[in-house]
Amino acid sequence: MEISAKDKFEPTGKWEFNGAVTECFEDMLKRSIPQYDVMRELVTKLAVSHQQRDTDIVDLGASRGDAVAPLIDKFGAYNHFILAEKSEPMYKVCQERYSGLIKTGIIDVKNIDLRNEFPFCHASVILSILTLMFIPVNYRQKIIEDVYKSLSPGGAFIIVEKILGETGYVDQLMVNHYHEKKMNSGYTRDSIERKAMSLEGVLVPFTARFNEQMFRNSGFTKIDCFWRWMNFAGWILIK
Repeated sequence: MEISAKDKFEPTGKWEFNGAVTECFEDMLKRSIPQYDVMRELVTKLAVSHQQRDTDIVDLGASRGDAVAPLIDKFGAYNHFILAEKSEPMYKVCQERYSGLIKTGIIDVKNIDLRNEFPFCHASVILSILTLMFIPVNYRQKIIEDVYKSLSPGGAFIIVEKILGETGYVDQLMVNHYHEKKMNSGYTRDSIERKAMSLEGVLVPFTARFNEQMFRNSGFTKIDCFWRWMNFAGWILIK
């Protein structure tokens, strides 16, 4: 399988969400995340199940705005949407993509760093899809606490993360299968290793057990894993 022209980006230093990554981001995710379409569909279904009228729907680390797009299509007349994105190129793409709905007040795209600012909201659904793993570890607990405080009763926090295995042996086994999957998607071993090196210290995953402890420490008691493939997992947390 050949990689599309869009997805031939090769990092040369530390990973950053710059213009080159922004341009090919969706293709990159589809080839890099196992069961990507399944994960996206489940996130949408769970969000739909917990939407409440006249509340905010929030996407933390919205990137190009793809995760929240089906929810905007379905609930644009009933909810206000907040898309928070730190990367300037991603933020600009979101602004351009949703310019009409921004003008009508249905969508608010915020160029903010979650380490310093959490969007003010009264939300029934908050998404964090492959976002927290890019935030320095000492900020994550506070962000999840902010999520809990910002949800309405019965609201859902839907989070997807890359994770570590519980033991070094299992973690390496999962990584090996993940790299095999990427090679079957058209990536070379050299390109996989270069990307892994560029992400060192930028993408820092936790074990599933550690993530779930953070969720409990933030006040969530209704926690369940709705999707997992080796070293990727998704949870739904209900307030």
